[in-house]
Amino acid sequence: ENMNREVKPYTVWKHFKGFNAVVITVAKHSETNEDLVVYYCFDENDKEHNNGVYARELSMFLSEVDHEKYPNIKQKYRFEEITK
Repeated sequence: ENMNREVKPYTVWKHFKGFNAVVITVAKHSETNEDLVVYYCFDENDKEHNNGVYARELSMFLSEVDHEKYPNIKQKYRFEEITK
C-alpha cells in the first residue's frame, strides 16, 4: 500500500478509535527539539476527544496501532490520512 505518511497543516486524519483530527501544524519541542503534531479533534459522538486541541510526538502520531492491546481494530496506523 502506497500511503503518503507526510503530516502537513490542514490535512484531516482518522484516529483508530473513530474520531477525526485536523493537523494545525508540526511544532518543535522547545527542550528536546522533537517534532510534535498539533491537531484539533472533532467528533460529536466522542466526549473524550470532542473539540479539543492536542499535541503528540510525530513518531507516535504516525505509529502503528498496538494490535495486542486493541485486537479488534482493523486500521493499521494510529492515524490515517483521509484523502478526498
